[in-house]
Amino acid sequence: MKSVLYISGDLMNYCLDPKRPKTMADAAPAPTPAPAGERGGDRGGFGRGRGGRGGRGGRGRGRGRGRDEAKEWVPVTKLGRLVKEGKISSLEEIYLFSLPIKECEIVNYFLEASLKDEVMKIMPVQKQTTAGQRTRFKAFVAVGDNNGHIGLGVKCAKEVATAIRGAIILAKISLVPVRRGYWGRMVGGPHTVPNKVTGKCGSVRVRLIPAPRGTGLCAAPCPKKLLGMAGIEDCYTSARGHTRTLGNFVKATFYALRATYAYLTPDLWEQHSFGPSPYQEHTDFLAKTAIKK
Repeated sequence: MKSVLYISGDLMNYCLDPKRPKTMADAAPAPTPAPAGERGGDRGGFGRGRGGRGGRGGRGRGRGRGRDEAKEWVPVTKLGRLVKEGKISSLEEIYLFSLPIKECEIVNYFLEASLKDEVMKIMPVQKQTTAGQRTRFKAFVAVGDNNGHIGLGVKCAKEVATAIRGAIILAKISLVPVRRGYWGRMVGGPHTVPNKVTGKCGSVRVRLIPAPRGTGLCAAPCPKKLLGMAGIEDCYTSARGHTRTLGNFVKATFYALRATYAYLTPDLWEQHSFGPSPYQEHTDFLAKTAIKK
C-alpha cells in the first residue's frame, strides 16, 4: 500500500525558492552585538542579574580609568592670572619680588619639561583615638630641575598614593632658588655652593662646604639626592645629630640649600634699581574680573 503526501502550493513554492535558508541555524536571526562598554547581553538570572551590569560600563574599572582629560588650568590668584597671560616671563621674576606661590600650576607652567620628583621616604604614623589607633601614611617628596631649583613637600593621608600626590603639590609650591658658586677661580659654570651654609631641623645639623671641581658629592644618600636635584655638582657635607630620623635629615638639607640666598656676598653689594612690582605694573589688568570659560 502506497502512502500519498499532499503538499500545498505555498509550501511547494517555498521549497523550490533558491533563496530559502538551508538549515534552522540559518533561519534564526543573528544576535545583535552588545554596545562597547557593556558586559553582558541576555545573561540574566537571579539576584542582581549579571546581564544588567552592562549599563555601567562607561565608568571603567580601576582608579583613573574612564576619567575626562586634564582640564585647562583656571588660575585663582593674581599671580596665576599674570603668569597665564604672559605678563611674567620666568620664575626668577617672581623670586625677585618675593611673591608667594599658591598654585602648583605656576611652577608647571615654567618648569614642567625639566622638573623631576623623587620620593624620599614613606612612613606610617598613628594617632590614638577613643576608637583605637588611626594609621596614616606620611610622604616626603623632593622636586628639582637639576638647574638651581629645589622643593620639598610633606603630606599625610590615609592612602600612600594620596599622600604622594599631595606632597608633590606642596613641594612645587615650596620651590626655592639655589645659588651656586665656585671653589676657586671662576672658570666655567658654577658647580658648588658659594659659601659654607648650615641647615637645622630638630637635632640634625647639616653643613654644606664648597669643594673643588671634580670632587663630586661627598654626602650620605639622602642629602646626595637633594644636592643633585638642585644642580650642585661638587660639595662636602657634615651632619650632626640623630640623622637616622630621615624626615629631619631631609628638611635640614633643604634648609641649608635655601640658605644660599639668605646672605649678601661682596659681588651683590652693588645697588640696583628695581622696577615696580608686577602687581603694581599690571594693576589695570588685575582690576578686570576674570572671565570664566
